[in-house]
Amino acid sequence: MNRKTAAVSAGVVAGALAAGMIGSALVRRRHPRDVEPLGPPPPEDLGPVASFDGTPLAVRAAGDPEAPVVLLAHGFSLDMSSWWAVWPELAKDFRVIALDLRSHGASGRAAHGDLSLRAMGRDLAAVLEAVAPGRPAVVVGHSMGAVAILALAEQRPELFGPRIAGVALIGAASSDLLWGAMGSVTELLRPRLGSLQAAARRVDGLRRVVLAGPTGVSGVVARVTQFGPNAPKDVVDHVVALAQSTASEVWTDALPELMEMDLRHAVPRVRVPAIVLVGEHDRVTPPAGAVALTAALPEGRLVVIPDAGHIPMLETPEAVVRELRGFARAVLQPSVPRSGRRRRASTGSKEGGEGTA
Repeated sequence: MNRKTAAVSAGVVAGALAAGMIGSALVRRRHPRDVEPLGPPPPEDLGPVASFDGTPLAVRAAGDPEAPVVLLAHGFSLDMSSWWAVWPELAKDFRVIALDLRSHGASGRAAHGDLSLRAMGRDLAAVLEAVAPGRPAVVVGHSMGAVAILALAEQRPELFGPRIAGVALIGAASSDLLWGAMGSVTELLRPRLGSLQAAARRVDGLRRVVLAGPTGVSGVVARVTQFGPNAPKDVVDHVVALAQSTASEVWTDALPELMEMDLRHAVPRVRVPAIVLVGEHDRVTPPAGAVALTAALPEGRLVVIPDAGHIPMLETPEAVVRELRGFARAVLQPSVPRSGRRRRASTGSKEGGEGTA
């Protein structure tokens, strides 16, 4: 391998890890599903729930079945285990429902190979209709899950208000992901005038090659690029293991759409209270994008989470729980005055106190 090729390869690996797309044998080269879980899933198995096209979705729940509903949707190459440190606390006040999006986690492969963001948005609607019919809910989405919420607003804006009373968008963007860390690898792997689909196939090939290789620096690079400075080792290893286990079709079919998506026109259709959470060290969806997204939301409020990167619910769960609990209480419990009607920015406290508006 010549020096130029080695440099390009190192850059590709770093960029891929920045998006959480490849892992290393830091997970001790076992099958990722054999890695010690970070914590238990929600105890009640409500699945499989059939989505609009028949795709079976894994759905689990916790909390009082009569309590106000909070639905949790994970990000790209993750699954509902990314909420392990959040759902137990939220379940003290709410009926918490978590799903694995199509072709992720324990859910079935997407029917007809449909891994579009619009299909994932309709997954959210299908779960709400199946397990909480006629009840208002706060829908929480991380990264791709947040984009799925915007895709649902594009298709079913009438749901926002009667059924979806509020939304929380974590590590989110409505466009321009090519400017973030996820875009760095796809752009690097895309030949001039080439397609993102071709680049995604190269990403998946690279992912498999790296995973087949010896232990190395990839986990270290993942920590530096994907996470904040104090992310626990078991969190880093778990995210790497999930990325390792994700089906190739997610990389080759879902990733290009995620990179090319532009849902800015859908943001004004989210006509309900919305909170945007972003880690101060997020390199995948940088804070500048969160500022723009908040400004475009009719009732948006921005919260910057100190010390966190792209996955704050795993890195700083106490801060995320505090913000989600306060937001959901304000939206779902009429006796509590609704806050955040005006666009405001706040920064979470490192000590776990209330954020300031």
